[in-house]
Amino acid sequence: MVNIIDKINSSYPISDTTIQTLKEHVTLCHFPKKHQLIKANMFCKSAYFIEKGMTRSFWLVNGEEITTSFAYEGSIVFSMDELYYNKVSEEFVETLEEVVAYQISLADLLQLFQTNIELANWGRVIHQNEYRRLHRSHKERLTLSAKERFEEFKQQFPEVYQRVQLGYIASYLGITSSTLSRIRAQK
Repeated sequence: MVNIIDKINSSYPISDTTIQTLKEHVTLCHFPKKHQLIKANMFCKSAYFIEKGMTRSFWLVNGEEITTSFAYEGSIVFSMDELYYNKVSEEFVETLEEVVAYQISLADLLQLFQTNIELANWGRVIHQNEYRRLHRSHKERLTLSAKERFEEFKQQFPEVYQRVQLGYIASYLGITSSTLSRIRAQK
């Protein structure tokens, strides 16, 4: 759990005791590329700490996949609808590479948030950061050109830019693949 613990501690440092408590609630899992960890309109009942590999979250809108986020080493992925509202997920999460993850039941994660102040504060911090990312993304879509959005994306997420298909990046940026190809060709 080296990447996960490093990422947690970079967001909100937690004690060795809390790390041990977390370790007692997770199960090591391996997933192939293109595996759906979370499916829309279904309960998953788990969250996944990504130790190695990358995932993307997406909505299916009129048969088209709209990428909403990416997760990689040290990240946690889960359905917020399911965790906080006891509703089925509205989005899918699929692996983009082979993934090594640690699975935790959502019931255990909620229980840890309720009983462990360090994990509760870490959860608050990652949600603050995610809100900021969403807010920034919304602002960029409204105020920046496609080229400027792409440049911002490369700076914000260099590890994603280097590892995922350009079509997924175009979808995330709200532009077509052909527009992104033209932008890249202008360099």
